[in-house]
Amino acid sequence: MSNPGVTTQVMQWVETRLPIFSFINHSVGTEYPTPRNLNYWWSLGSIAGVALVLQIVTGIVLAMHYVPHADMAFDSVEHIMRDVNYGWMLRYMHANGASLFFVAVYIHMFRGLYFGSYKAPRELLWWFGILIFLAMMATAFMGYVLPWGQMSFWGATVITNMFTAIPVVGEAVTTWLWGGYSVAGPTLQRFFSLHYLLPFVIFALMFLHLWALHTSKSNNPLGIDVKSEKDTLPFHPYFTTKDLVGFGVFFVILAYWVFFNPNYMGHPDNYIPANPLVTPPHIVPEWYFLPFYAILRAVPDKLGGVVLMLGAILILFVIPWLDTSRVRSATFRPVYKGFFWIFVVNGLVLGWIGANPPEGAYIIIGRIATAYYFAHFILVMPIVGWFEKPKPLPDSIAAAVLGDDSAKEAN
Repeated sequence: MSNPGVTTQVMQWVETRLPIFSFINHSVGTEYPTPRNLNYWWSLGSIAGVALVLQIVTGIVLAMHYVPHADMAFDSVEHIMRDVNYGWMLRYMHANGASLFFVAVYIHMFRGLYFGSYKAPRELLWWFGILIFLAMMATAFMGYVLPWGQMSFWGATVITNMFTAIPVVGEAVTTWLWGGYSVAGPTLQRFFSLHYLLPFVIFALMFLHLWALHTSKSNNPLGIDVKSEKDTLPFHPYFTTKDLVGFGVFFVILAYWVFFNPNYMGHPDNYIPANPLVTPPHIVPEWYFLPFYAILRAVPDKLGGVVLMLGAILILFVIPWLDTSRVRSATFRPVYKGFFWIFVVNGLVLGWIGANPPEGAYIIIGRIATAYYFAHFILVMPIVGWFEKPKPLPDSIAAAVLGDDSAKEAN
């Protein structure tokens, strides 16, 4: 590094054989134009990418010490916590990092819903995002089973039993997942293998997600298309700086949970070794599954609950066609904006219901919240899109950000 000329020559030598530096510059550098009005909400995608890398790195190290055997899994986790150098920190970073990964993705998805980032020409971009979310849910569920505590064991028992409700193939799928006729050692080995593999599948999906993003380009808070060069700024250094601020906030929040409150988002029963003969009084999944767990329990029929829970995710794939509005951003849609925030509150209510036992008023509230969840997509989006009168859109991004006079001068 003391001789810049050598570094430049080395980079040029590499560039002529593998144009990686020009690729990076074209993808995330000064050659990549980005709408000039992007705010910090657009840093959530990059933060999610950092969270994924953190999960992969910590997971690889933890896998070096973990033993996927029913008789040794719980003790191997205790060994990581007590005997491995900084093993406690790695495990807490992995566990709490998963929660923050879901926080970033949930906010990222709600931002997309608010600003209409699923509308044409970004339908495939949205689809890849939903596939990432599904793979995350599968990965997180299997990871939750690995400590082989009471909540891990019984959570796996309850969730995998849902597959028996599938007609014809349900029993065969469940038996394959278990590796036998109940949750046991073979189940743990399967889940460990898939938990190790799926993050790399997520990484591949994230690559396709970014490819689709660079093809259709980023949406923006105004929800209008880029019309000229004055509407854009280079990604670097303007938005890499914002992303770095977002990374700093992410790591500060992660440090708080790791060093000051590492077990808050866990369950105390998971510090008890798995016992097939003792059922916990209240079986709950991780917090990021609670809204879908509430939807699952909204109907007394097992098959109906499974269909509703899967439908709650699959319906996200058809949102681009359910939303009939010609305007993308809810900023210019006063009626839909109100319904959007009702939907957000409804999601929080579903999470609260999922954390409570299915009894009394919780059942009624859960059913109402579930009904509104589907009504928001099936009724609210198309009906409001047809009849709502949006506010006038600005002429261009530059006109809205710089003012009409400044935009003309820039032109």
